[in-house]
Amino acid sequence: MKIKKYLSVIVPLFLFIALITGIVIYRSVSEQGQQIRYTATFLDVFDTRTEIVGFAKNKDEFAKKAQLIKDELIRYNQLYDIYNDYPGINNIKTINDNAGIKPVKVDPEIISLIEFSIDTYYETDGAVNIALGSVLSLWHKERMIGMDDPDRAKLPDYDELKKAACHTNINDIVIDKDNSTVYLSDPDMSLDVGSTGKGYAVQRVLEYAREKGLDNILLSLGGNISCIGTRIDGTCFRLGIQNPDMDSPEQYVEMVDINDGECVVSSGDYQRYYYVDGVRYCHIIDPETLYPADGFASVSIITDDSGLADSYSTALYTMTYEEGLEFVSKRDNVEAMWIMHDGTKKYSEGFIRKYVKK
Repeated sequence: MKIKKYLSVIVPLFLFIALITGIVIYRSVSEQGQQIRYTATFLDVFDTRTEIVGFAKNKDEFAKKAQLIKDELIRYNQLYDIYNDYPGINNIKTINDNAGIKPVKVDPEIISLIEFSIDTYYETDGAVNIALGSVLSLWHKERMIGMDDPDRAKLPDYDELKKAACHTNINDIVIDKDNSTVYLSDPDMSLDVGSTGKGYAVQRVLEYAREKGLDNILLSLGGNISCIGTRIDGTCFRLGIQNPDMDSPEQYVEMVDINDGECVVSSGDYQRYYYVDGVRYCHIIDPETLYPADGFASVSIITDDSGLADSYSTALYTMTYEEGLEFVSKRDNVEAMWIMHDGTKKYSEGFIRKYVKK
């Protein structure tokens, strides 16, 4: 499953400590009472960089917390993967492979994600559609070719895109909760949960970690950032939102503080893209035009549910600013920031009041 979001966690200087089951653990130069600040990083989950920031009395205690989170992330990564098979696991790829053939018995967490994604589809008037896989795969193919060999870069054939779009009906996803099965009734349909899966997984993993008694934890999965509690001294976690202008000397466009349960997710044209005849095409496809959206450099969402933040940031990226502002204004505890291509920033009213530093 490919990843599309990136933000940064602002942390102090760290010293290398250890490599444990694929997790690099760093210890903060500073300590707070009996608790030491650590950061764990790894690159082998959801095809992106993961950072876990937390506090513990020693490295081994923190390593256990980090491993618990990583193990759950691995589980969700395997379940929501659309590209790879795993022994003994029926995942999203398995569902796609059996489109028009037979229902597939799956883990309840897959059904929960699909139901969540269907709800999001209707909430966003189709701006987020996990049934768009047939269209997205055409863009993915050309993007990979163009990134590897720019001389061969080209756009998907528009007639092929229109043909693929005939197989994106969300109602062709058939869920049988009693038997825990999912069936795609259209044999040419495929699911792509890139707009919802990572954020939904982060939300569920942190809920699991909270149930296990973890606190004062910040999790960044490819920039999809959420937290449990606060820093050990009771202050909020501070984040830097990535500047979409990668040539700028300013790495961050905004600094924000998030509290227990809050999360930040961004969508932008600076993460995965390729060029065709000098024009940059990003990976976020507008379901109406079947082409990459290009209205903004980035859109960031702050709310209290990582799954919603993931899907909302994608949806707003395909809307006009006015449409997105209206969408956000109708929802409690949802705020947004838009970065225009000229670097101009626009905010929802609550974003300025709650998060913009004076």
